[in-house]
Amino acid sequence: MSVTAIVGAGPGLGAAVARRFGGAGSSVALIARNRRKLESLEQQLAADGIRAKSYVADVRDRDALAAALDDAAAELGPIDVLQFSPVPGKDFLKPILDTTVDDLQAATEQSILGVATAIRQVIPGMIERGTGTVLLINGSSAATPNSNVAGTSTAFAGESAYGAMVHVAVAEKGVNVRQLIIPGAIGGGDPLYDPAALAERIWQLHLAPQGPFRVTVERDD
Repeated sequence: MSVTAIVGAGPGLGAAVARRFGGAGSSVALIARNRRKLESLEQQLAADGIRAKSYVADVRDRDALAAALDDAAAELGPIDVLQFSPVPGKDFLKPILDTTVDDLQAATEQSILGVATAIRQVIPGMIERGTGTVLLINGSSAATPNSNVAGTSTAFAGESAYGAMVHVAVAEKGVNVRQLIIPGAIGGGDPLYDPAALAERIWQLHLAPQGPFRVTVERDD
């Protein structure tokens, strides 16, 4: 049985991805910092017949994040799919002139150091096995700088650059590294950004290892 780890698992997109991958037979490791919400999601997935287990870690705490991924691998099995999709903190979403150095540091800890910690935790095993998928989920500011959400935009740019370099480095080793840009509000009423629809797009990225690093959710013409 494969294992999918969702870093930043929550009741919206994280839950939808857990159901999509879990419904295809994968065990799911749910990683986030709120124990109560994680356990509630774990119970909901179990009721749907999906094997899921929660692991508490703040993505800005590199030791805790690495330990959570280690624990998931020890209990569920080697991680075959890693999704990194934590929600940005409110302090990352300020206009550029209101964004402090401390805000930028916090955003960097989450979206650059956090993603690097998670990837480096799972990539060696994926390379050794010759298979695996890493999925980075970002908003539009990862592709186009947005001064209204300066902390996130700056850190997402770093996350994108890091992911793109890993994508190139591991493509011939059987590991699939992809980024999905979602330029709208998830679950805001637009069917394009419905969590289940996005989860299906993420599933298709997982199944298509030869594609480009960055894919943007767009409407069909």
